[in-house]
Amino acid sequence: MIKTLVLNRESRTFAQAPGCDPGQLSSLCAEPPNVVWTDVADPTSDDFHDLAREFGFHHLAIEDCRKEHQRPKVEEYTGYYFIVLYEAELGAEGHLELRELSIFLGKNYLVTVHSQPIRAIATAERLWREWADLAERGPGLLAYLLIDAVVDDYMPLLDTLSDRIDDLEEHIFDDFHSEALRDIFRLKKQLLFLRRTVAPLRDVFNTLLRREQPIFSRETTTYFQDVFDHLIRVADTIDNLRDMLGTTMDIYLSVSSNRMNLIMKRLTAISAILMSVTLIAGIYGMNFEFMPELAWRYGYVGSLTAMLLVGLGLYYYFRHIRWL
Repeated sequence: MIKTLVLNRESRTFAQAPGCDPGQLSSLCAEPPNVVWTDVADPTSDDFHDLAREFGFHHLAIEDCRKEHQRPKVEEYTGYYFIVLYEAELGAEGHLELRELSIFLGKNYLVTVHSQPIRAIATAERLWREWADLAERGPGLLAYLLIDAVVDDYMPLLDTLSDRIDDLEEHIFDDFHSEALRDIFRLKKQLLFLRRTVAPLRDVFNTLLRREQPIFSRETTTYFQDVFDHLIRVADTIDNLRDMLGTTMDIYLSVSSNRMNLIMKRLTAISAILMSVTLIAGIYGMNFEFMPELAWRYGYVGSLTAMLLVGLGLYYYFRHIRWL
């Protein structure tokens, strides 16, 4: 589905055309006052053909849109930039969902292409309407609002992952269970995916900020610097969480080793108690003819008493040294 929103920079008014004929896109972009935002959701082959025809997009950029799971990047073509980035969200079951968003950024147009719902699009549209007084900034401002909405959503996600790491540490100390190891590796994998998503974006904005850009005004570049600062913060937070998760893994292994040592101490103490009692029972079970205690009237009671006293003595000794 193709949805088109047009901002007239002179009147600062918006015209929305949900069912806009793809053949009219080039004519809308040809009018200098217009800033055209075309959003293509769940694109078909015909949609890609229309975009290539109306905007003159390079076939390599169109091919990258067709084939998902592209690396976050920015590529410069004649008259426009092609940007790929990902929106991240935790699903209902705690699974990390990455949704790919492709952006074509021209002098007076922005084209977004995605096969999954992108929450940042609704946010960017709302803010774009509110910031209509900055219409002279052109599509660069719209691109900033869209990308900034994507990047800002990373921080609440990282806060959630941070809370999960804290919960894991508490469970490891308070209620140790083997499933914690699986949770640690799942969080580690999620952070790895996030890092693969965010780290290349820093290169994207380095490219956008360091080049002389005919598409952006100098004032608009300042907004992209703000997004770059947010990305640095997100990347640093991801690295910190990975370090925390590594520490949590060390804590898990340490607690597991301590629990194993405690179990071995208890087994050793119990074995020592049983071996001492068994020693007495073994001596009086040899049935030699000339053992003096065999004829003793109270030998049976005495041996049991000796076993009890030795067992209790060792038990309290091991309790004293905290082996039991």
